[in-house]
Amino acid sequence: MWTPNDIPDLTGSTAVVTGAGGGIGVPTALHLARHGARVVMAVRDLARGETVRSAIRSAAPNARIELQRLDLADLSSVRAFAAAFDGPVNLLINNAGVGMIPRRTTADGFEMQFGTNHLGHFALTGLLLPRLLAGPGSRVVTVSSDAYSLGRIDFDDLGLERRYRRFSAYGRSKLANLLFTLELQRRAGGRLLSVATHPGATATGIMKAGVLTGPVNALIRLVLQPPDKGAAPSLYAATSPEVTGGRFIGPGPKTLTLSPKALDETVARRLWETSEELTGVRFEALTQHS
Repeated sequence: MWTPNDIPDLTGSTAVVTGAGGGIGVPTALHLARHGARVVMAVRDLARGETVRSAIRSAAPNARIELQRLDLADLSSVRAFAAAFDGPVNLLINNAGVGMIPRRTTADGFEMQFGTNHLGHFALTGLLLPRLLAGPGSRVVTVSSDAYSLGRIDFDDLGLERRYRRFSAYGRSKLANLLFTLELQRRAGGRLLSVATHPGATATGIMKAGVLTGPVNALIRLVLQPPDKGAAPSLYAATSPEVTGGRFIGPGPKTLTLSPKALDETVARRLWETSEELTGVRFEALTQHS
């Protein structure tokens, strides 16, 4: 069985990990750094991020690990992060996310789960795309969830103003992650690998906010895996030579079968075009390199 010990030498590569200040982002950043990558922790809370960075440096004294602020719920923050970024990007791990929360909106007025989990990462990927295409073998790994099966993309109500249910809203954002992953692979061809992952039921902030409440709290905690195991699909997707683009990798790690709703190319194209309009970010580098 594959483990993080099987990660190859990543010396000379640069990895950006969003949400590296908590949950599965922490072991993701740790293992990439431990195997030689320069890791940029993209976090909303710099103080919390600094605590995590110190812990990673204690565990891996030779780690090349940096900290930069990124708030995916604010497109001005996404643009500032990308504009200030220095050098090529070999691995982009779209890991950060919010889930199963009461209805709120982002700084730009988008429903929070869709705006953060999908639109924020869509914009970040597009803005970093020239750096991803600068070298061979770059990968974009987007953390989705099997909860995508609960979601549906209603283009007439992207703000979920008519009816908001926190679980289906989360599922919608995770479905958007998958549709984006596959559409990016189709548009990029062989110029990069775009892969989605499902970490499995993991004890993270998302689970605490959305599920770990009420009398079943203790019972649910018993069945949740630790973040280190939840990070395995992302680490495998980012580093294994066996990985091909357009896959959905879950616990094991192993490739999962996608339902027709995630494979709907018509919806994926419309979501892509809508996301470009909403964020103002267009993946021009794909056209320029055609």
